[in-house]
Amino acid sequence: MEKAQSADGTWIAYEKLGSGPPVVLVGGAFCDHRARTAGLPLARKLESAMTVYCVDRRGRGDSTDTSPYAVAREVEDIAAVLAVTGGDAHAYGHSSGAILLIECALAGLPIRKLALYEPPLVLAEHREGVPADLAEQLAALTRAGKRSDATELFLTRAIGIPAPYVEQMRTGPAWPGLEALSHTLSYDATITRDPLSVLARAPGLRPPTLLLDGAKSQPWMRGAVAQLCKVVPGARYETLPNQTHDVAPEPLAPHLLEFFLA
Repeated sequence: MEKAQSADGTWIAYEKLGSGPPVVLVGGAFCDHRARTAGLPLARKLESAMTVYCVDRRGRGDSTDTSPYAVAREVEDIAAVLAVTGGDAHAYGHSSGAILLIECALAGLPIRKLALYEPPLVLAEHREGVPADLAEQLAALTRAGKRSDATELFLTRAIGIPAPYVEQMRTGPAWPGLEALSHTLSYDATITRDPLSVLARAPGLRPPTLLLDGAKSQPWMRGAVAQLCKVVPGARYETLPNQTHDVAPEPLAPHLLEFFLA
């Protein structure tokens, strides 16, 4: 892992693969640079044609962290990674990482093209809203050492997974890995806190933008992508057959390569 230093002194770790035009991959909740949706498995499908930077967002993997948290600090983190790519790069974001990249582009970071998979804008017309203080609730739980409770809260209230299914997940092999990243869930809840603000500012996006969703994803997620497509200037909208929010690298990579390299 290599590291870039952010403006507040935080060290942001990244794995660099391949050769060609640079692209930065930014994951969402419960993800570090190893996650298949925006990490090494996807990077390995892109590295023959692009130089890929898989990022550990602050507080995850080999990256450090600095308090207090603010979305602007994560924007500075991505700026630090862009600086080591040669000054500008393409960018792909999954879930809350996609919303973070929207914030980066609106802040004027040098992003050539922007690809976003299912930015989780929870809109009232599609599902029940997220508690306004969800980020504070999550932070309080993790400070108290209640990582499992924080994980469950995020899965049920932010993602909208039914509680009985989450109860089954708690006994599964993936649960310890989810708990391990639970201290960063308040960051994702902060990034996604105000979906109407994101929609209101999205017409200001300047990079060419590709919006993606999965045909088998939850209707509220797909509805949010469709709504975003209406307001992002010149946005392309593509749906991946048979895919959910946990998108697989194999069907995703060709869409990204065609968009970034065109």
